[in-house]
Amino acid sequence: MKQQRDARRAEKVAAMKKKHAAEKRHRMIGIVLGIVAAVGALALVIVLVVTNGTPRTSPEAIEIEGLQNYPNITAGHVTGAVEYEQSPPVGGEHAAVWLNCGVYTEPVPNENAVHALEHGAVWVTYNPELVSGDELEELQGTVPSTYSVLSPVVDLQSPVVISAWANQVELDGVDDPRMQDFVDKFWQGGDAPEIGASCSGGIDGGGRIA
Repeated sequence: MKQQRDARRAEKVAAMKKKHAAEKRHRMIGIVLGIVAAVGALALVIVLVVTNGTPRTSPEAIEIEGLQNYPNITAGHVTGAVEYEQSPPVGGEHAAVWLNCGVYTEPVPNENAVHALEHGAVWVTYNPELVSGDELEELQGTVPSTYSVLSPVVDLQSPVVISAWANQVELDGVDDPRMQDFVDKFWQGGDAPEIGASCSGGIDGGGRIA
C-alpha cells in the first residue's frame, strides 16, 4: 500500500511540475511576443516621426543643372500659327483652346500645347528616333498622370526635353533624374500664369492614347 501511495504521489508531483513548466513556457512566450510587438510599434513610431519630421524641399530651393529660364514671356490668344523662339516652345502667344493633357504618339500643335503650359502643365517631348520601345514605355510611365503632355518632336535636339511655362531642360535620356526635379519644381507651379485652370475639355492632338 505504501508503495502505491508513493507512486501516486510521484505521479501527482510529476504532473504538477509538468503543469508549472507549461505555464512558465506560456508566460515566456507571452513576454517575448509582447516585447516584439512593442519593438515593432516603436519602430513604426520612429519611421512616422522621421518621415513627417523631414520637411519637404521647397520648389524654389530645387536647383537643376542646365535649366533654361526665359523671363518676361507674354501670353495672349491668337489665331493661326505662331513662330516661337524656343523649340519646343515654353510660352508666348497661343491658341485660344488648350491641348488636353495626356500621352500622344504624334506631334501636337505648339499653339495648343503652350496654352496647356499656361495652366501649369509640364510638356515632355522626345525624339522618336532616339526614344522608342521599352524606353518610350518607361517615359510614358514616368510623366505625371495629370497636368502633363507627352508627345514626340521630330529632330528634337535632345533625346528628351521637358518644358514648363518660361522654363526648359534638355535631358540626356528617359532615366535622367533631372526630370523628377523639374516636375517637383514646376508642375502646377513656377511661372505659369493660370495655374490650376483646366487641362481637359480642350482639344485632342493626333494619336492620343491616354
